[in-house]
This record gives sequence, C-alpha cells and structure tokens, in this order.
Amino acid sequence: MSTEQPIIREKRLNDAKYRPALVADEARDRTPVRLPEQSNDEFRALRETVQEHSNWISPLQQEMSRVIVGQKHLVDRLLIALLTNGHVLLEGVPGLAKTLSLKTLANCVALQFKRLQFTPDMLPADIVGTMIYSPQDGEFRTKHGPIFSNLILADEINRAPAKVQSALLEAMQEHQVTIGEETYALPNPFLVLATQNPLEHEGTYPLPEAQIDRFMMKVVITYPNRAEERAILDAMATSEPSFSVRRVVSAEQILKARHVVNAIHIDEKIRNYIVDLVLATRPPIAKSLDLNGFIQNGASPRATINLCLAARATAFINGRHFVTPQDVKTIALDVLRHRVTVSYEAEAENVTSEDVIRKILDTLPVP
Repeated sequence: MSTEQPIIREKRLNDAKYRPALVADEARDRTPVRLPEQSNDEFRALRETVQEHSNWISPLQQEMSRVIVGQKHLVDRLLIALLTNGHVLLEGVPGLAKTLSLKTLANCVALQFKRLQFTPDMLPADIVGTMIYSPQDGEFRTKHGPIFSNLILADEINRAPAKVQSALLEAMQEHQVTIGEETYALPNPFLVLATQNPLEHEGTYPLPEAQIDRFMMKVVITYPNRAEERAILDAMATSEPSFSVRRVVSAEQILKARHVVNAIHIDEKIRNYIVDLVLATRPPIAKSLDLNGFIQNGASPRATINLCLAARATAFINGRHFVTPQDVKTIALDVLRHRVTVSYEAEAENVTSEDVIRKILDTLPVP
C-alpha cells in the first residue's frame, strides 16, 4: 500500500470541507427533475397570474422613459425595491436624475413623495415628527414628520450625524415610527431611496454597518453615453422642461403584485446557488476561493433573503413565473456590494468589494 494514500485521502476531505454545496452535489444536480402533472398545472396557472399582474410593468417603464433618459438600470432597481418592500442606497455624482427618477415614479403610481435634504444640524424630530404642547388644552399633540409618505428621498444621507441617520432604522426595518409613547404605522407601500455623493468626504458621516445592511441594494449609477446625453439635451435644454406623466398603476396593484412575486418559483438548485454565493463571502469558503485575505466581513443572512426576493422580482419584471440563475447573477452585485467589507490588504492592492463579488460569480458553478 502506498504511503501517499492517507495524504490524498486527507486532501480530499479538506477539499470536500471547503467545497460549496453546488460543487459537492454536482452529480446529483445533473439529474433532471420531472415535475408531476399537478405541478405543471400549477405552474401554468402561476404563469397566467404573473402575466396578468405584470402587464403594467412595460407601460410604467415607457412612461418613465419620457422623463428619465437612460438610467434603465436605476428604474429597474426602483421597481424591484417597490415589489419587494425594500430600500435602495444610491451612489452617484450630482445631476444624474436621482431625485427626478423617484419623483417620476411617485407620479406614475400616484403615491405621496417627500424629499429630505440631510444637513449636519438636522434633528431626528425633523424626520419622524415630535410632540407639540398645546397651551389651549394643556395637552401634547403628535405632529407627524415627512417620513409619513410612500416614497422618501433621503438626499445626501451621509451629511447628517449618526443620531439622525438612526432615526430611519425603525422606519426602514419595521415600517413604523415611535413618537413619545405611541407607535404609528407608515403608509404602504413604503420605499426609502438614500443618496450619497462619492466625490466629497469632508463634513460627512459614514453610515454605520447596521444601517447599510438594511438597504436591500446599493446602486452605483454612472454618466450617460453619447446618445443618451444628446437625448437629454434635446428634451431638457429649455427653461420649461416637461415632467408631466400619466398615472399607470395604482398602489393596490403594486400590493397585489407583491403577493404574486412571493409565489414565483425558485428551483432547489437555484436556492442552493444563492446560499453558496453568500457563504462564499465568509470563511472558510472564501479561503478556498483565495479570497480570505481580501474579505474582512462577509454578507449577512439578510443578503440571502434579499437575493431571493430580488431574483423573484427580476423574473416578475421580465414576465416569467420562475427564476433563472441569470436573474440571481444580474442582481447579485447590487445586493452584495455594500455588505462585503474588504480588508486593508485588499485596499492596498486596489481590490474593491465589487472585484471580490465578480470573482465569486465567475468561480462558483452555475446550476
């Protein structure tokens, strides 16, 4: 018997230990799954339901394109957040239609829209509201703040100190606000779009990790291309640009669409793929992918949940009743980029969280 066999056996055990689930179950996953006739009937009914409740997606996108030139990526991410009850952290230079996009979406859905300009002297009461004393009857009355709206634009959220940023935590996670001894529910649907400028860091307060993780996606928008820039010039180079849009969908239709999104089918292999993506950002799997020295903190279980929800919403937007692996890969960068923290070694080598996530997407086998 060769003396190399125990070493080989130990190596195989270590490889199996650090191998993602999809790789370990590769032989099993190759076996085609045959659905029973009853399941096929259910899928047929689900497909018809998705087509019925998603017929407003294309008209809404077309109506918003009358005002928003380009930025299809941003518009789709806003729709995903609206369909999944999530929030979006937007990073981009000024002048890229961040405010206009959310305001146009609110007008197309006939929702209440409020814009909050965060400043260093801002107070939590400026967001959630406060108790006001009434000298006529000697009682305190609650005055609701601008957070009591459907769509909230938190402009330059990193300009305000931590005590103001934390005022959004309860609202974003639990969709309620506590003022004094009373707790008030926020309107439904409720979406927070927070922006931050990547160019200026003086006088800013970085968002704490607990609050960043509550954003479903972090979307980075870039400059438009030449054709889009020319279209912007033709449409907006006037002292009276037209921002009028027609109402395309109601809030009730969006709430019904959320129930349909929750019913969209995700195969077991894709569920395992989502789990493997998130686990690859943590040790020991990150170590097996030669990423252990680059990752300081991996993605939380909230990333797993949001990846599943966002993939379902992506399928819904495309009129499908099932999720494909490409849906997961399409949305993975926006869901994970703000949840994966790179180490000092990675920063020294100019390796960003996006580079790490792209390597994970390219390395892990796709079901």
